[in-house]
Amino acid sequence: MWQQVIVGLIVAAAVQRFCTHYLPAALRRRIVYFLARRGFDQNRMAKLFNTGASCGDGCASCGSCDSDSAPSTSSTSSTSSSASADASAPPKRVIKLHVQR
Repeated sequence: MWQQVIVGLIVAAAVQRFCTHYLPAALRRRIVYFLARRGFDQNRMAKLFNTGASCGDGCASCGSCDSDSAPSTSSTSSTSSSASADASAPPKRVIKLHVQR
């Protein structure tokens, strides 16, 4: 009896670890949304699944609500400021494909 309970806890911990580390972020957000609709605390589930809460809660972490911040920086950029903006931007990743025929 106790062995079955312990094995069940180990399996539950393994499933939780898999869900937080190996599932894509979009799928984890869908799981959090699904669980929040079922009555679970959305902030706690978002922390458990290593994802942010949805944009509807007003956390201001994604910046999607700021519509005038992105155009203002690009419209007022000059050659000296664009060079400094390029230096602070993260490097672009390039995937090299080698075709073998």
